[in-house]
Amino acid sequence: MRHKCVGRKFGREADHRKAMLKNLVISLFQHGQIETTQAKAKEMRGLAERVITYGKKGSLHHKRLAFSIVHDHALVKKIFDEIAPKYSNRNGGYTSVIKTKIRRGDAAPMALIRLVEGEVVAEKEKDNIKAEDLNKE
Repeated sequence: MRHKCVGRKFGREADHRKAMLKNLVISLFQHGQIETTQAKAKEMRGLAERVITYGKKGSLHHKRLAFSIVHDHALVKKIFDEIAPKYSNRNGGYTSVIKTKIRRGDAAPMALIRLVEGEVVAEKEKDNIKAEDLNKE
């Protein structure tokens, strides 16, 4: 029985699994979206959102924590300077996983994981505020 067993193993050793998830997170931040299996996308989502949260906090300690996951100084700088400020008004939910297709070779369910657009969320919040103001009048 798998009671209280959290996380997926992917049939890999722990070191290989951690390296794979970190590489997926790096690719996500470099390209903005990636297509991978649905299980890998769901598993890496937490790691990617944690790095963005570190970027929002912005201290040296959090830069070092982000670097322990990303291992690329230029990418950490991009996360802290460009990506994380987009989500300053958002409390989590920085990524979305969209189911796409079934892979032909082994019938694995594939998914597209991408960063949610921060500006669009801010515009929607502005529209909601304007709508509330109109309803009050």
